[in-house]
Amino acid sequence: MSGQAGKVRVAVVFGGRSEEHAISCVSGGAVMAALDPERYEVVPVGIARDGRWVLPEPGQRLTITDGALPEITGGTAVCLVGDPEGRGLAVLEPGAAVGQVLTEVDVVFPVLHGTYGEDGTVQGLLEMTGLPYVGSGVFASAASMDKEFTKKLLAAAGLPQGDHVVLRDSSGAVCADPAVLDEAARERLGLPVFVKPARAGSSIGITRVTDWAQFPAAVAEAAAVDPKVIVEAAIPGREIECGVLAARGSGVPEASLPAEIRLRPGVDWYDFAAKYLDDAADFDIPADLTPEQTAAVQEAARRAYLAMDCQGLARVDFFLTQGPDGADQLVINEVNTMPGFTPISMFARMWAATGVEFAEIVDRLVTGALAGASRPAR
Repeated sequence: MSGQAGKVRVAVVFGGRSEEHAISCVSGGAVMAALDPERYEVVPVGIARDGRWVLPEPGQRLTITDGALPEITGGTAVCLVGDPEGRGLAVLEPGAAVGQVLTEVDVVFPVLHGTYGEDGTVQGLLEMTGLPYVGSGVFASAASMDKEFTKKLLAAAGLPQGDHVVLRDSSGAVCADPAVLDEAARERLGLPVFVKPARAGSSIGITRVTDWAQFPAAVAEAAAVDPKVIVEAAIPGREIECGVLAARGSGVPEASLPAEIRLRPGVDWYDFAAKYLDDAADFDIPADLTPEQTAAVQEAARRAYLAMDCQGLARVDFFLTQGPDGADQLVINEVNTMPGFTPISMFARMWAATGVEFAEIVDRLVTGALAGASRPAR
């Protein structure tokens, strides 16, 4: 190992260019705090909103404080060494020797949410460096970030999806023009609908539309985040989530006890403010489900994880609704390959209720990444 006194040196990468920059900073701070200093040497690597990679200044705030979101703004400029033999970070500061290696790295924990991080881009960069890393590979990361292709892959695996339309013009090209959603589609989807950027998270750029007069503005808001816009029919029912971790060694992935999100009166849906800034929801962890319902959620979460070719971890979000025959039906909303990652995030709290504490999750993911360094799945 390259760390001090035989410790594993872990580069924790956070921030990033997406709209989820601040949440990634919070997640990165939590992961670093959870890594056992007796076993790990942590190298913090922040990515600024403009894409610069830096070693953040000492004392960099990585928490949401009084509603103020953290942001990476400066530090020592670095980059990953592209040569797999380098296995480290190089200094980019003026005056530094060209190619000067700052430090070697054993494993990377990319705690990045959204585009340019959770969507396969950083995973591809890490594949080229030859460094082992935590989480899903290029394909699973890219497919899970794109809501359209998540739905296609899950539907192919026999997992139910809600009705939806991706806005495309007559040639089939992505087109963020509200007029391309014709009357037949509007009639089929009904109201309300959720208008979303197809490749984003943390409820950023999403609008709940209750009147078609609101639709053009909703499309514009979504398209400002991603030119591919998806319109989803609202699904009545309970919001259920379930965490998945790769098996220890061989075997099937492990699923946590599920959780339920219950919005408080006056809150229409679980938007960014409700998730991170307001006290707008109650969480039942574990969810108040029958043993049969719990087993069904866990099995569907494992199937979704495998269908998307995930590695390491995922959080699968469901609606528990009633089918046409009145029986329970699980509809998958999203698969998150790098969910919010703090001790109070749903992923960690579900695993805590299952008997796996936050530090153990982090250790397990790093250990698993090192053990699976060959990463046959891309």
